[in-house]
Amino acid sequence: MAHDRAGGPLAGIRVLELGTMYAAPTCGRMLRDFGADVIKVEDPNAGDYARQWTPMKNGQSLGFARLNSGKRSVGVDLRSQEGKDLVRRLAGEVDVVIESFRPGRMDEWGLGYAALAADHPGLVMTSVSGFGQTGPNRERPGFGTVAETGSGFAYINGWPDTPPTSPPFGFADSIAGIAAAMGTAMALYRRERSGVGDHVDIALYEPLMFIIGDMIINYTGTGFVQGRVGNGTGSASPRGVYEAADGKWLSIAASNQGIAKRLFAAMGRPEMIDDPRYATNEVRMQHNDELQEIVKAWVAERPRSEVLDILEKFEVVCSPGQRRQRHRRGPALPRAHAGGDHRQQRPRPGAHPWSGAAPRGLRRSRLPRGPGDRRAHRRGPGRAARLIPFVLGPALPRRGGAGPVRPGPTAPAAGPPSRTAAAARAPRPAPCPATGAAARSPSSRCRRAGRRGRRRPAAGCRAAAGSAGRRRRRPAGSPTSRTPCPGPTRGRCGCGR
Repeated sequence: MAHDRAGGPLAGIRVLELGTMYAAPTCGRMLRDFGADVIKVEDPNAGDYARQWTPMKNGQSLGFARLNSGKRSVGVDLRSQEGKDLVRRLAGEVDVVIESFRPGRMDEWGLGYAALAADHPGLVMTSVSGFGQTGPNRERPGFGTVAETGSGFAYINGWPDTPPTSPPFGFADSIAGIAAAMGTAMALYRRERSGVGDHVDIALYEPLMFIIGDMIINYTGTGFVQGRVGNGTGSASPRGVYEAADGKWLSIAASNQGIAKRLFAAMGRPEMIDDPRYATNEVRMQHNDELQEIVKAWVAERPRSEVLDILEKFEVVCSPGQRRQRHRRGPALPRAHAGGDHRQQRPRPGAHPWSGAAPRGLRRSRLPRGPGDRRAHRRGPGRAARLIPFVLGPALPRRGGAGPVRPGPTAPAAGPPSRTAAAARAPRPAPCPATGAAARSPSSRCRRAGRRGRRRPAAGCRAAAGSAGRRRRRPAGSPTSRTPCPGPTRGRCGCGR
C-alpha cells in the first residue's frame, strides 16, 4: 500500500508503547508505518534491552533501530509513583497503549485496562505476553523460542533426520506483533462506531497455532501426525528448493494442477501429464519422492539462469534463492518494500537502507548517553507537567470528528504554547527574489539549540532570513560546485546558495 506516513490510514492516532524487546515494538512499528504517532517509553537507566542486541554498528543495535524506527522515545521510571502518574496522564491523551509486561503487573501499578479506561473510555490497550492474560499459564514468562516449540512449529520444521528446529530470527515475535497490530486496528475501527475502546489480548503462541492449523486439523480429523519434510509442504507436489549445475539455488512451487502440467512441459516431459502416477495432486503426493528426484535431476543439469528462463517462459512459479547480501545490491523482488516509507526518511550514517531511519526522537531521549550522564536521574516537582507537552506536542484532531485531544482532568492546565507548536505555526521565509528557490527551514541543529535556551543558531547553519546564524565560508580559491545566489541578500534568503 503506497502512502506517506503523514497521510496514512492511522494519521492522527497516538500510541503509547510500554513494550520492550521484539513482539510489542513490532506492533508499534506496524502502526507507525501506517501513520500513527508512537511514543516509546523506556526505563531511564538501561533503556529497552533490545538496545544491546547484536549486530551493532557505531554503537547502535541494528535490530533495535529497525523495530523502533520513526518512534519518539522518553525515559520514565514506572517503578516510581511519579513515573506511574506520568504514564497515567499520557494514557489519557493517546488512543492506544501497547504493553508487554507479565500479566497482572500493569494492574499492580494501577495502570491496567480497567483503571485507564475508567478515565478514558475510548482507550484501546493491547497486551502482548507469552501465554495470554487468562488461563493457567498466564503468569509464566515466554519468549519467541518457547512459543515456537510449544505451538508445535519447531517440531515440523527441518528435515526428517534433524531435530526440531526454531528459525534463526524472531519468527514467533514478528507474527505476534503483526497480529497485535491487526487486533489494535480492529479495536480502533469498532471504536469509530461504538465510541468505546477495548482490551486486545495477544499470546505469542496463538498466531503460530493458526499458521500450522492444517497440521492440527489433519490430526484431529485423521489422527495423522505431521513430521519434518524439509522444503516440502506435505500437501502439494512438486514443490521445493533445488540446486542448479552452477551451485546456485532456486525454488519451484507447482502447487496446483495447471502449474504442474506446465512444469512437466517445461522439463520436456509432456508424457508425465497423463501418467496415472502424476495426473492429480493426490497421486503425486503418493509418489512424491520419485517425482522430486526427477525435478532435482532436471534442474541439476543446467545453470540457474537457464532453468529460470525456461520456467518463466512456461509460466511456472519460481524464484532464485537469494542471500541477504543480494538485497543490498538489487533485490530479485522489485516490489519488496515498495509500499513502505523507509527510504523517504534520511537514515543515520551507516544505517542499512532497508532498516528505515534511526528512531526519530532517540536523540531527544531522556536515556543516559554514558556512565557520567546524570540527565536521566534528574527529578523535581513539576517534572511530569513539563514532560507532557514535550512528549505530546500540539493537540491533534481525533478521528471520527470527536474533536481534538484535550488535557484530561488530571493533566496540567493549558499554558503558553510549546516551542514545537510555535515552530509548527511559524511562517516559512519568502522564496529567493533572484532564483525563486524555496527557502530552507532552520536545521534540526538550530531547533535543538533553541530548546536548550540558546538564542543563536549553531555556527554554520543555513538558517532562514532574519536568523543570527552565519554561513560557513570557503577558503579563497577553493573549488565549489555551487553558483552563489545572485540576489540582493547575497545568500541570506535561505535558498541554500
